[in-house]
Amino acid sequence: MVKYLLKKSYLRKDLKQVSFNDLWNDNGVFTTMWIYGRPAKIIFFKLHIDNLIKSLKVYKIYKKNIKTQILKLININIKKNKKYNHLLRVAINKKLITISLRNKVKVNRNFNLKLINYKRVRPEYKNLKYKTILKHLSKLNTATSDIALCVGGKILETGTSNLLFISNNKFFSPIESFYRGTNLKFFEKKIKIIKKDIILKQLKNYDEIILIGSGKGVTTVKDIDEIKWKRKSYKFFKKLSLIYKREIKKQKNINKFL
Repeated sequence: MVKYLLKKSYLRKDLKQVSFNDLWNDNGVFTTMWIYGRPAKIIFFKLHIDNLIKSLKVYKIYKKNIKTQILKLININIKKNKKYNHLLRVAINKKLITISLRNKVKVNRNFNLKLINYKRVRPEYKNLKYKTILKHLSKLNTATSDIALCVGGKILETGTSNLLFISNNKFFSPIESFYRGTNLKFFEKKIKIIKKDIILKQLKNYDEIILIGSGKGVTTVKDIDEIKWKRKSYKFFKKLSLIYKREIKKQKNINKFL
């Protein structure tokens, strides 16, 4: 069960606070952002909000004032004198905007994936249809494990992150049926990533598997028990970690966006 440090819901029509509703499995969208430091910074803040707005338009629940509303609610709820290392989630449906905050889990290097046969509803968008995923994640220690979503013998993404696969010094990611998160889009500008179906039966050909996401940052996978896959190297995990750390240092104080 997720422990919230902050959880609030507001009516979109007037931003009046109402009883908290996490909106999971509702008809709407969300984004999860890493907020850290003092004063607070959010990595890829503008990209997260822009992606959220694009999804709102797809789901036909967009209104012109929504960006202003989101920024106002973040400004109200984020304290200027507090040191953060948390995950900030903004979820929106037709009537509500929900803001929640939870601790960012420190991921263990002995990290593994559990395979499940599932593809998210409209996976190209970060929608709220997460009932099945949350059910599986609730059974795991998310500091050491995640679920890998698989369909038709192919790996697509995890319950929380995108996936990169390394073979012969090259990066690969799935072709379709997954959400291209903000962090993955960042790395697509930094390294060449080849789009390819990632076949379970061929996973032994990959030396490294790396998770990319707001919650997991850059995380190396140690093993996948069901298919007896084991990590062969840290080489490209270290490379991507260095790129990510450099980018973090460049991020702006969140108040500059508000």
